[in-house]
Amino acid sequence: MPEIIGITNKAANPGSIEPAQSAPVAPGFLGLLNRRERWGLSWPGRFVLLGLVLLGGWAFMVYTYPFLAETDRVDANILVVEGWVHQFGAVAALKEFDSGAYPRAYTTGGPMEGTGAYTSDGNTVASLGASMLQNVRFPADAIQMVPSHVSGRDRTYSSALALRQWLQEKKIVVRGINIVTEGAHARRTRLLFQEAFGNDVPVGVISAVNPDYDAKHWWRYSEGVREVIGENLAYIYARFFFHPPSQAKSE
Repeated sequence: MPEIIGITNKAANPGSIEPAQSAPVAPGFLGLLNRRERWGLSWPGRFVLLGLVLLGGWAFMVYTYPFLAETDRVDANILVVEGWVHQFGAVAALKEFDSGAYPRAYTTGGPMEGTGAYTSDGNTVASLGASMLQNVRFPADAIQMVPSHVSGRDRTYSSALALRQWLQEKKIVVRGINIVTEGAHARRTRLLFQEAFGNDVPVGVISAVNPDYDAKHWWRYSEGVREVIGENLAYIYARFFFHPPSQAKSE
């Protein structure tokens, strides 16, 4: 019998396995699209992903406010009160001042929003903060207003820079600084003041708790949501994208 070349008898070799061949898929949409094999989540994978998302959301709700609204004092002789604080912030400043560690309190802040450029010290947030301290019976002779003349963006950093320059002009030795501010603004305030004063000056912060909403359940209140979400974004900007002018650091 003549030998037939090129034909394989599968029955004669049942143990052989040939790779599965997928049927060719014709290109679609006038040859512009191709269908490709892809990986997708199985149902167990979807449940795992959902669990991770829920866990991340829970961690964000529980830990983000304590992270932003830190209170961490340092050994300081300078007490700073951000001028925009409300009455509860001024009360917290008075309580801190009564500890006896500070000779006076310095209120900071630039031109009030909606007034345009700087016109006078009396038309600044620092002046507003000084009035708020007086309203809570803060000793008038212990209040020092240090306004910034910069309006617009990076107001906290500009306020810190103005205070640094004022203290240098008055030749006041700065052992350390503690800043009274409110709620979730605290960590960003501390970061920007540290940026302005440099690493040689310890900077601490006291976060006054807003009585208008429960900080432990901030997501249940519109004011809490606005503050926490806004300060999260602002802190990320200040931490990773804010770069002060080189001349400001060297002044």
